[in-house]
Amino acid sequence: MILDFNKLIKKYKLNIKGTIHIGAHYGEEYSLYKSHNIENLVFFEPLKDNFCILEKKLINENVLLINKALGATNKKIDMNVETANNGQSSSILDPDLHVHQYPHIVFHKKEKVDMITLDSYFKKYKDKIEKYNFINIDVQGYELEVFKGSKNTLQYIDYIISEVNRADLYKNCAKVND
Repeated sequence: MILDFNKLIKKYKLNIKGTIHIGAHYGEEYSLYKSHNIENLVFFEPLKDNFCILEKKLINENVLLINKALGATNKKIDMNVETANNGQSSSILDPDLHVHQYPHIVFHKKEKVDMITLDSYFKKYKDKIEKYNFINIDVQGYELEVFKGSKNTLQYIDYIISEVNRADLYKNCAKVND
């Protein structure tokens, strides 16, 4: 998370009940959420290697860990995977300007992952959705597609922190104007 979360909470008097973290990687923000006594946490991470590290890190914590990608539909899909940046630049979208701006990051393989919509996840857990009012999302240009599959869930959300693109770092990525 590039933004200063502590500063945002203080400045805007955010009252976060629970966090849906999409693109969890290794759960780096977990301690930050806990420092603000955010009890309800769900982390979505689609890559199996990253998910294994996330699971080991948070094994004894009261956190929901979901090994799925999120998008506008439920399906299996290929992800472009890199390891030079510990998988943080991996994306469902093909890299575009990213390969020129970060030539040391090479997308060397594809991994088939399960994609679901956030709405379909919470459809199974209707009683839980009201526990969450904050989304933190960083999915390498695929954010708009995730929101398309979250129309029902978004009515419960008060706050969103999202990565946005101003250029085509990834092919067909949503940009600020989208």
